[in-house]
Amino acid sequence: MQEATGDALKRLIAIAASLALLAWLAADARWRTVGGALAALTPATLAIAGGGLLASYLLRAARVHDEFRRDAGGGFGTCLRIVLMHNAMVNVVPFRGGEAAFPVLLRQSFGTPLGRAVASLFWFRLQDALIVAILAVLIWPGLPLALRVIGVAGLVGFAWYLPRWARAPHDWADRHGLHAKLAKLRDAFAESTRHARLGWVWTIANWSVKLAAQAFLLATLLPAAGAVGAAGALGAELAAILPVQGVAGFGTYEAGAAAALLPHGISFDEGLRAALALHLFVIACAVGAGGVAWLVSGASAAPDGDQSPVTRKR
Repeated sequence: MQEATGDALKRLIAIAASLALLAWLAADARWRTVGGALAALTPATLAIAGGGLLASYLLRAARVHDEFRRDAGGGFGTCLRIVLMHNAMVNVVPFRGGEAAFPVLLRQSFGTPLGRAVASLFWFRLQDALIVAILAVLIWPGLPLALRVIGVAGLVGFAWYLPRWARAPHDWADRHGLHAKLAKLRDAFAESTRHARLGWVWTIANWSVKLAAQAFLLATLLPAAGAVGAAGALGAELAAILPVQGVAGFGTYEAGAAAALLPHGISFDEGLRAALALHLFVIACAVGAGGVAWLVSGASAAPDGDQSPVTRKR
């Protein structure tokens, strides 16, 4: 009962955040300035930003292929399609519901058990959150050096310890009740962290490219220095990893970016406009790439009917 109430409260907060952004857009015809800002971007600017996001998709696919290389059998293209379709779903399905696409696509493509796939997704997202949090601690304005050192050390220590804890011998499976159920998740999580040989390398590379592309576009939209764009992009991504999200991320993403831009002299309204334009571009790239992946996937499956790659292998 309490869990259901909590989920309902999160959904209400998410809807309220999105409606607040919609109300802001409706006021004083400010939505027109957003379209004007996007229309004013040069083809070269759009190509650079879009190329950066595409590179981040490729790096994320390399991360998936690194972990599931035995299941994939060298099929990097399939891993890329999974990443693109999952990314598109995350960007358009409300309340983070698009996350479910990742384990489903892995099972359809490689026959990966759902528990293993869910544990992998959890590890992916935890790595993402840790990298973004470390970057935030490093560049957060006004933070004393001692707190930066303590914060980074604590996050790095947690990232180092958690996989080792999961892989350590345990007797949870021999217990009853909740421990027995958690034992399966812990073992699946341990397997996920064990098989990703270069997981941290791919994650760091992905976030470096992704944040650089968003920072470049946001700085161009404002306009402002690259460091200001980087602060706004990081603020948006910090808001994007929160458990409570606006519908398709709208509202929370823009508010995070605008709040991070305030210390740099960018007004909240101006930050919201630029962040919304950035968000629309990111979603357009994600949905466009996901649509292409879906069409390619459907075309490749057409000769054999509506069968998954695993079924066809049999």
